[in-house]
Amino acid sequence: MAPGDGQKMLTGIKVVDLTSVVFGPYCTQMLADLGAEVTKVENPQIGDPFRYASPPAATPGMGPGFIAINRGKKSITLNLKDQADKAAMLDLLRNADVFVCNVRGKAMERLGLDYESLRAINPELIYVHCVGFGQDGPYADLQAYDDVIQAASGTATLLPRVDGDPRARYLPSLIADKVAGLHAAHAALAAIVHKLRTGRGQHVEVPMFETFTSFMLLEHLGGLTFDPPNAPVCYKRQVEPDRQPFPTKDGYISIVPYVDGSWQKVLDLLGDSSILERPEYADAASRFRNIEGLYREMARLTAGFTTEELLALLQQADVPAQPVRDIGDILDDPHLAATGFFRRRNHPSEGTVVEMQPPFAFGDFDFPEHSPTPRLGEHNAELGR
Repeated sequence: MAPGDGQKMLTGIKVVDLTSVVFGPYCTQMLADLGAEVTKVENPQIGDPFRYASPPAATPGMGPGFIAINRGKKSITLNLKDQADKAAMLDLLRNADVFVCNVRGKAMERLGLDYESLRAINPELIYVHCVGFGQDGPYADLQAYDDVIQAASGTATLLPRVDGDPRARYLPSLIADKVAGLHAAHAALAAIVHKLRTGRGQHVEVPMFETFTSFMLLEHLGGLTFDPPNAPVCYKRQVEPDRQPFPTKDGYISIVPYVDGSWQKVLDLLGDSSILERPEYADAASRFRNIEGLYREMARLTAGFTTEELLALLQQADVPAQPVRDIGDILDDPHLAATGFFRRRNHPSEGTVVEMQPPFAFGDFDFPEHSPTPRLGEHNAELGR
C-alpha cells in the first residue's frame, strides 16, 4: 500500500472531545485513526465512566471497552465548573477545528459551552453535538442510552417476531451507540470538507434515536413504506423463525441460497433435490411463499454432515456459507490473521493488548502509528495542566 505524501489523512485537524461511554468516543476514535489530534476532556474525579465498565488488566479505569475506542487520544482532566479549568477549556476550543460533545444541550448552555457561545470565540468551529433525541422534538431533554434507544425505536420487539417469545428483548450489542458514532464521524468529516470549501464552521446535531431508527427501518419499515400500507412492518426474511444457522453433526453452519437458482444446487449437495418437486416448492414464487418449510427441510438434511464436510461442498459449489464460530474463538480466525486485523501491542501500563485495526483501507494512505489509550489525565502536564 502506498503511503501517499507521508502525511496523516487528517493532519492538522484538532478535535476537542467532551464525550463519554461509546457514542461520542467511537466517533472521535475514527477521527484519531485517520490522524486527527484528539484531546479527550474528562472529569477529574472518575473520568469517562466507560473506563470502569469491565475489569482492567492492571490499572483501575483502563477496562477493555475503554481501551478499544480511545486509542490515539490525549486525556486531560478539567472541572468545567471551576473558573480556571473553564478558561483552559475555552483556550482549547479557540484553536480547535472540531468539538464533539455528548452533554445535553441545557447543561452545555449553563456551562457556556453551547454552539452560539463558542462560535463567538471561534467562528470556524465545527460543533458536533451527539444527543439522545433531536432537539426540536418533545424528547429533546431526555437521557438516552443504548437500551433506551433500542426500546424507543422498536428494535426490542424484533426477537419476539422471530422466536415467538413475547418478551421484549435487547440485541446483545451496543449497536445503537455504535451506529450513532459512525454517523457522527461521517457527519464531522462532511463538515470538515464543507469548511475547507467555504471557510465556515457549523453546528452539527447527531441524535441517537433518529439515527438508529433510520438504520433499523431501512429494511424493517416494510409495507409501511407505502400509504396505504401494502404489507406488514418488517422485512419478512429477517424475522423468519426458521432462517437460522443450520445444525450439523458437530455444530452449526450458515448457508445462504439467496438467489433462487441456488436451491437446486444446495439440495443436490445435501442429497435430496426431490424436495423441489413438491407443489409448494415447484417454482420461485411458491418457494418464496413457503420459505420456512424449505429452511426446515435444509435443517433436517444438514444434520447428517459435519460442519467441515458441508463447508467444503458448499464453497466448491460457490454457495455462500460459513461455520458458526463461538465469539470467544474469533482471535483464531485464519482470514483475520492473514489480513492483520488483530494486532498485539504493548501498553505502557496494561501490558499486551489486542487491538483491532481500522476495517477499511486506502490506496494512497497508510494508517499512522497511534499512541496507546491514555490513562486518566495522562496528558495534563503536556497541555499545561
